[in-house]
Amino acid sequence: MKMADLSRSTTLMVADASGAFRRMGVGDWTRSRGDGAWTRLEILGHLIDSAANNHQRFVRAMAEGDLVWPGYDQEAMVRAQQFGRAAPPLLISLWESFNLYLARLMAIVPEQRLGALCVIGGAEAVTLEFLITDYVAHMQHHLRQIFEGMDVSARWVKLD
Repeated sequence: MKMADLSRSTTLMVADASGAFRRMGVGDWTRSRGDGAWTRLEILGHLIDSAANNHQRFVRAMAEGDLVWPGYDQEAMVRAQQFGRAAPPLLISLWESFNLYLARLMAIVPEQRLGALCVIGGAEAVTLEFLITDYVAHMQHHLRQIFEGMDVSARWVKLD
């Protein structure tokens, strides 16, 4: 998929999701999803953390080329930031803004940097293009968890 197309599709998905988020009540955000499962608010917090991590990965690979970057312990990060105790409007605004900005970055990645090799947390190298596409797939996976059991329509990104 071309990065400009991915950018446009991601922007539309973020707009749909953030609109749906704003219609949800506090109880929707904080209700337990079962033993050991994150609440919807904690999932949204995790998506913010993912956006923050990937922002640095994308920009550094765009600016410098190949990238070696640490992994991160998502469970520890969600606990440390206490997303489940945050105000939903704060997290919604941050998630929306961060992802609209990342969609902007997708559109301006230099073509020659899409093949930059990125090693994250000692895993096998992947290209920047893969990292960006995988980020969107990861976001959609968690958005579907947030919207599970709800009547929400979103323009999902069709990933090749």
